[in-house]
Amino acid sequence: MYQNYQTLANANDSFRFMANAFHLFVHDMFKGIENPFLNKFHAYQEQIDLMGLTHKRPAFDLEVVTDSSGESFDVQEELVHQTAFCHLVRFKKKTKDNLPKVLLVAPMSGHFATLLRGTVQVLVQDHEVYITDWLNIRDIPKSKGEFDFDSYIDEIMIALRFIGPKTHLMGICQPTVACLVATSLLAEDADPCVPSSLTLMAGPIDTRVNPTAVNELANSKPFEWFEKNLINVVPGQFAGAGRRVYPGFIQLSAFMNMNLERHKQSFKDLFKFRTEGLHEKADQIRDFYKEYFAIMDLSGAFYLETIDKVFQTHQLPKGELTYRGRLVRPDAIKKTFLTTIEGDRDDICGVGQTLAAHDLCSGIPMYMKTHHLQAGVGHYGVFSGRKWAGQIYPVIRSIIQSIQH
Repeated sequence: MYQNYQTLANANDSFRFMANAFHLFVHDMFKGIENPFLNKFHAYQEQIDLMGLTHKRPAFDLEVVTDSSGESFDVQEELVHQTAFCHLVRFKKKTKDNLPKVLLVAPMSGHFATLLRGTVQVLVQDHEVYITDWLNIRDIPKSKGEFDFDSYIDEIMIALRFIGPKTHLMGICQPTVACLVATSLLAEDADPCVPSSLTLMAGPIDTRVNPTAVNELANSKPFEWFEKNLINVVPGQFAGAGRRVYPGFIQLSAFMNMNLERHKQSFKDLFKFRTEGLHEKADQIRDFYKEYFAIMDLSGAFYLETIDKVFQTHQLPKGELTYRGRLVRPDAIKKTFLTTIEGDRDDICGVGQTLAAHDLCSGIPMYMKTHHLQAGVGHYGVFSGRKWAGQIYPVIRSIIQSIQH
């Protein structure tokens, strides 16, 4: 399947390249001229340009940030640490102030860490933000080793130890499980780099609670079905040739089919806005899909173990999850503040699935636990958009500031 996909993608990329080159030529020739014919031409070329997937991370390109006092700052972006599978990227506004350090663990779910650009843009107002910038597994040679569920937890602990003590850990969606596991292990070992706070946002801590269509799909087939039908081998033209992976194009197809009519309407709106000269509205849709269609593969071992441990056998909430043969004990966490965030319209992680972390972390005093259920947002609204910036982020900022002081 992967080889067939890549053959078609290679041919399509050549067609898109030619269309884009022609588009740029016409744009430069008639630069500054606005008329309906040119707008329609640009709209057609734009549709062609978006009819394909990319497999390289887009740029973060964070904007200047403005703090609560109205002062504006440039944002510094720096690669500060790297492993075979992950780059640790730091974002900090240009100031001499010592800001609280936040490790933001991005999902490894078919998209790059830049999907959290809006999350970082808000967090960097008041924090020194580090993000796990996962590398596309198809670009990593097999000689670097396998990447499985325990490897994912390793990367989080490596990052926490690199950043140092008093770091605030934040996981969004899929990584919430691994973030809770990493915190549990560090707490049990009395490691000085155990997070000061743990924020879990819209994540599948216990998918038995209010199961969604995504959860039901994961349980509608036996484990062997996922291994047989969804795991492919990376073609020979890539550095990771021969790796068993869950291809990003399959994951994207699944996401698209969940809301296919909405995506169709978005492309119709894009064409309409462009032809009518409403370029700002058109640019917003275009930019979203350029990001959305930038995909990465997942390690086959990591994907299958996630299906098994998180979605089918529910090992963490049952107290059965192990890390390299060691039982994971969330009740060992004693001194880390716990915050869980959910959206009341989330159709990926149902209400209560993330809240379940509170019962598991029985060693944390009640006064160190916070739960926030945000009204009027779905899954992505928990960590992006106006309600994230205006209503959810202030909750997180307040908790971190209270700990720092």
